[in-house]
Amino acid sequence: MKQSYELLGLDETASTEEVEARYNELKAKYNEEKWQDGEAGNAAARMLEKLDAAYQDILDERRESAEDAYHASAAFEDVGAAIRSGDLARAQQLLDGFNERNAEWHYLQSVVFYKKNWINESKKQLEIAIQMDGANEKYRTAYDKLKGRTEYNTQTGGAPNTDPNVNSGGEQMGGNWCTNCASMCYTFLCVNCLFNLCCSCR
Repeated sequence: MKQSYELLGLDETASTEEVEARYNELKAKYNEEKWQDGEAGNAAARMLEKLDAAYQDILDERRESAEDAYHASAAFEDVGAAIRSGDLARAQQLLDGFNERNAEWHYLQSVVFYKKNWINESKKQLEIAIQMDGANEKYRTAYDKLKGRTEYNTQTGGAPNTDPNVNSGGEQMGGNWCTNCASMCYTFLCVNCLFNLCCSCR
């Protein structure tokens, strides 16, 4: 495929419009030159054939990539639906069926791990997603909030208490509830909200 782009004097980052414009430019050039006498005309005719083949290869490859992206998007939607319904086994089964695992795959795997309360594994998957797509704000926001929960667990020695009426010391609210505890619990609630809503917001 690289040779096809090189024949057009372009690289693989060129837009489809740029590819088409360059193809038309070169085709016009060689169409004119093919009427020359001798080897020059024959060489231009051969270049026309190579040019047509290269252009078609590029279009076919881009069409296949677009179709793959469409199918992957639909499959990710199925994973999201399984997560929202609480069917984590189905979500994992769908994720395991992917041949190519891009940043979104690792993000959704992180969500599944989070739902299973496998916080360290969830964090690792988010780190991979960020490595693959560092500009994605959704991944970075999720990672920052998950780090907050991890830090909370480290400070409290376990998972945060889910009873809103009891603090980490087992006392009722209004007792020794400190600003730091309130901040940590807020972080925990935020990361829960993020992972509960992530799939429905995409």
